[in-house]
Amino acid sequence: MSASAPTRVLVLGADAAGMSAAHQALRTARRTGRELAVTVLDKGTHTSYSACGIPYWMAGDVGSGDDLVARTADEHREAGIDLRLGVEVVAADLAARTVTTADGERVAYDELVVATGAPASVPDWALGPDGACWDGIGVVKTLDDGAAWRERFAAAGDGAHVVVVGAGYVGVEVAEAAMRHGFGVTVLTRGRGMSMLEDELAERVDLALCEAGAEVVLGVEVTGVDVVDGRVTGVQWEGGSREADLVVVAIGVRPATGFLAGSGVEMADNGALRPDPHGRVAEHLWAAGDCCEVRRRIDDTWVFRPLGTHAAKHGRALGDSLAGGTLSFDGMVDSSITRFALGEVYLEIARTGLSRRDAEAAGLDPVALLTEGTTASGYMPEAEPIAIWVMADRSSRRLLGVQVVGGHGAGKRVDAAAAVLWAGGTVDDLAWMDLAYAPPFATAWEVLQIAARRVAERL
Repeated sequence: MSASAPTRVLVLGADAAGMSAAHQALRTARRTGRELAVTVLDKGTHTSYSACGIPYWMAGDVGSGDDLVARTADEHREAGIDLRLGVEVVAADLAARTVTTADGERVAYDELVVATGAPASVPDWALGPDGACWDGIGVVKTLDDGAAWRERFAAAGDGAHVVVVGAGYVGVEVAEAAMRHGFGVTVLTRGRGMSMLEDELAERVDLALCEAGAEVVLGVEVTGVDVVDGRVTGVQWEGGSREADLVVVAIGVRPATGFLAGSGVEMADNGALRPDPHGRVAEHLWAAGDCCEVRRRIDDTWVFRPLGTHAAKHGRALGDSLAGGTLSFDGMVDSSITRFALGEVYLEIARTGLSRRDAEAAGLDPVALLTEGTTASGYMPEAEPIAIWVMADRSSRRLLGVQVVGGHGAGKRVDAAAAVLWAGGTVDDLAWMDLAYAPPFATAWEVLQIAARRVAERL
């Protein structure tokens, strides 16, 4: 009697979620005694790299794109994964359990893992007649993008001006990178800067950018670009324009799930998939990473948050479950962080939990206060300003959200708040929990706890 054939696992996508799933599936299979043959297809040329590190490579903090690669293609193959790069999947037949590549090849599978990520959104005004971006315009998403920006920055002359379209995390980080090279920078956004923050904190980020020398234009939408001989020379918006040598588009991303069109798989309006905590979407179909929405535990809603932290965790849980394990990715509490650092201007920016708008949409009765203090005891040279916004529900006293903007050491304070949110705790839990203290690191009453205590007293 012949041994049964191994289960054919086909993973689409070779970055955080896909490769976490592939490796964990093989590890768990060895433990559970299952036989798996894992194949990974990716249309790109790189694997397992930190897209979040690209702005710091552009700035010069990271010496090489290779430094951003956690595991090379050869290392994946040595682990027993059949990795094929430069292969784009354009269609899937879920009933027949096959996918079709751009060159017409049909690849069969027993279990399909969709980890195709989310490429950067590119507006029509950025594109030339050939469908590619005009010379001098680009996005910041892949290692190839990072390399292209390094070349553009190196070729730009003194006095070059960079327009950054978008003022979210990537927009702020890229603005810093451009200014570190001595370029003039204009940041354009159709809303307000750092829209994931409450107004009183977002304003502090805008002011920091201006203090560092950037021009910040809020509430405008780009209507077109000026182009000479195929190269961008300026950006236009209703009521204004700016000359530009380079234009960075940082307006968000969109899930790469177009190949599933017509498959019958339920997707969100933007094309994102909604896998369960083990990564299952449907029979023989799994998904994880930036092509998915994630469940926010606080209000039990699905939200699109394409972050590497979620991708790695969900991919690991998926791979374990696919191979007979029990790991699960049980949602998130909406935590994120960045910084803006240029010369004397240094600002850490972080948040966790709901915004006021989120809380009201969930039918809660939020009470929020902004508290100002210092990151260390006031008599210490390390002490820098910090502003902390804390929100809780009036009736249940449950902690709902915390946002922080401040100097060195400010941002990671949200982690303590995130732990309380994860456990479903109250603002009183945050106010009275045991946090570490020494004068170089905090005040005797930690400023985060003072902020929580003030909200608790208001309740």
